[in-house]
Amino acid sequence: MKKESHDDIFSDNRPLGESPVSRKALNEAQYAAATHDNGPILVIAGAGSGKTRTLVYRMAHLIEQGIPPESIMLLTFTRRAAQEMLYRATQLTDQSCRRVIGGTFHATANMLLRQYGEYLGFPPGFTIIDRGDAEGIINLMKSSLGLTGKGKRFPSKRIIMNLISGAVNKSRSLEDLVFENHLHLSEFVNDFHSIRDHYNQFKLDHGLMDYDDLLINWQRLLAESEEAGALISNRFQYILVDEYQDTNLIQAEIVRLLARDHDNVMVVGDDAQSIYSFRGADFYNIMRFPDQFPGTQVIKLEQNYRSTQPILSLTNSIIDQAEEKFTKSLFTEEKGGERPEVFSGATEAAEARFIVDTVAKLVENGTPNTEIAVLFRSGFHSYKLEMELGSRGLDFEKRGGLKLTESAHIKDALSFLRVLVNPWDNLSWNRILLQLDKVGPKTAQKILAVASETDDPFAALSAYKPAPGWKQGFTRLIELLTRLQGPGLTPGGQFDLILEYYNPVFEKIYADDYPKRRKDLDQVRALIGGYGDLQSFVDDTALDPPESEANRQESPSEDGRLILSTIHSAKGLEWEIVFVIGLAEGRFPHQNALPGEQYEEERRLLYVAATRAKKQLFLTYPRQIMTTDRKLRHAVMSPFLREINPGLYHQKKQPAPTGYFSSAQSDFGLPDPGGARSKKTVSARIEYSPGMAVQHPIFGPGTVTSIPGPRRVEIAFDRHGNKILHLDYAKLEIID
Repeated sequence: MKKESHDDIFSDNRPLGESPVSRKALNEAQYAAATHDNGPILVIAGAGSGKTRTLVYRMAHLIEQGIPPESIMLLTFTRRAAQEMLYRATQLTDQSCRRVIGGTFHATANMLLRQYGEYLGFPPGFTIIDRGDAEGIINLMKSSLGLTGKGKRFPSKRIIMNLISGAVNKSRSLEDLVFENHLHLSEFVNDFHSIRDHYNQFKLDHGLMDYDDLLINWQRLLAESEEAGALISNRFQYILVDEYQDTNLIQAEIVRLLARDHDNVMVVGDDAQSIYSFRGADFYNIMRFPDQFPGTQVIKLEQNYRSTQPILSLTNSIIDQAEEKFTKSLFTEEKGGERPEVFSGATEAAEARFIVDTVAKLVENGTPNTEIAVLFRSGFHSYKLEMELGSRGLDFEKRGGLKLTESAHIKDALSFLRVLVNPWDNLSWNRILLQLDKVGPKTAQKILAVASETDDPFAALSAYKPAPGWKQGFTRLIELLTRLQGPGLTPGGQFDLILEYYNPVFEKIYADDYPKRRKDLDQVRALIGGYGDLQSFVDDTALDPPESEANRQESPSEDGRLILSTIHSAKGLEWEIVFVIGLAEGRFPHQNALPGEQYEEERRLLYVAATRAKKQLFLTYPRQIMTTDRKLRHAVMSPFLREINPGLYHQKKQPAPTGYFSSAQSDFGLPDPGGARSKKTVSARIEYSPGMAVQHPIFGPGTVTSIPGPRRVEIAFDRHGNKILHLDYAKLEIID
């Protein structure tokens, strides 16, 4: 598993002195994008088409043309992506790319707000809070407003935070989100507004910003401060944006404001891979970019360096049906390859057995476990597969789990570092004080009420008179705080002092599993050793938290583990072999996906999954599904698969076991007492019945053999065998 295989910049082998941005290093479309002159450019980069390489060479070209590296800004969605691009560009340009400003939207916002935030009244020492911290403040606001307590049933902090954050990222009102997705909570709308107002004031009072604030305040800085906006726009003359299809409206507006004085913007993305609307990503940002930047040059990267042509032909067919798109057709110059396989199992257990049997054969034939991935729309779709893998003793890794800094014990340790960079961070002070024996929330609030009113909270705490019951622990805390502020201490040295103090507290609070949790503390200790600046470490752990080692399963396998992953987590990755499971109607697309944009995003989700495969692609679905109310129902192939020309894949169908409901049963798995095969169904005033001759635009001529359920017909096609079609999607013509 790795990222874009075409991005190996060390394969150029160019003669000494030759320009790194040559036609030999790039294909025609990549070269046109990389060497674009001034003005806006939209690069539609198909999956596996070398978009990273194109951005790297774009940076190299700009610097080769004499553009100062520090006047280039690269915006990405992961820190790793930015670091990788800057490293590769540096190899091409003799180290000068180190001065390019590159990072995530949030990290870049953090940097600029610390430099220019005072134009809006923000001190440079603000603290960034994560989701857990934000929810803690929401709980505090609920309590202070009298919305919690005995007999009161108020929405959880998670729901409230989802609504507040969703309103920001989707540029929607709280009312819209409540009435659209949580109608049963409409009576609390006014309370939600009150909580949000108090939450925002609390952050302002204590020098805190959440992730959403970073973007909001960056946009405000550019839009509301004429001086700051001009300084920043003039400072960065060239803007490069990766994965533009994943931007929300605020991020798109930031890009527009950054380029207000020059329009030198290159955005790279793929409309066909826009799958993050639940995070606020707006599909239409990439579609309307040419309208927002008049004169935009559009370049399409269609040559694929990842997959075989049979896989690409099928994925092209998936996205060809999209209602709105930039039309493109992926191709490869590599020859050969196997057609994808579509398998339908009688049950979910049969589907799981097929996958495990196939994986076992692949591994036996030399494919490493780590080059095989099973992808699914939702986490619970893999439960049967996990059980089957477990029963066979096969090791696997299911992607997900806590980030390192989301763990309570890491939050405890980091709270000491956070107050060192922001002494008015009452959230962290509260966490520190509650670690003391016999100090509860009320006592902690009394202490903080005194400390927060002074210009030096550390001095105020040192002067505070503790009660006899908790004096010893408080005195030990003050001694630590004094030592932490000593001269000459590195961040690593400060963390060592914190661990010395925290260890007995840690072993007491987490007595059940502290040996396992200690791995996380050791991981932080190793990470902080690479920092010379405490503020940078605190910012990085908030903006890009590493995954917890303690949450990763140990693997006895020499070849690593089979990967099980949601499609969202798999985006940007690739494997030799990919299985996409659960492709039954009602599951994929999700049964609640509304016609229009939601339905279209489900189509793009399948496209993203299928384009992860390099050599072999398996698409599977069960013909019997357990519903959420524990009932079995009949299932048919996803409409996204039914739209694909059957000539693009092999189809394998497991026979139904004895007792399995037949096609003479309804879609809900209930017997059809009237005999479905003799029934009729009507579509657009056409009455279909067994024996009728029909014509399909893809499958050709056929004969209706049965009516398996409402709005469905089973047809025996002359060239493609029996298929069940939904009349809302099938385009049938009657043959006289």
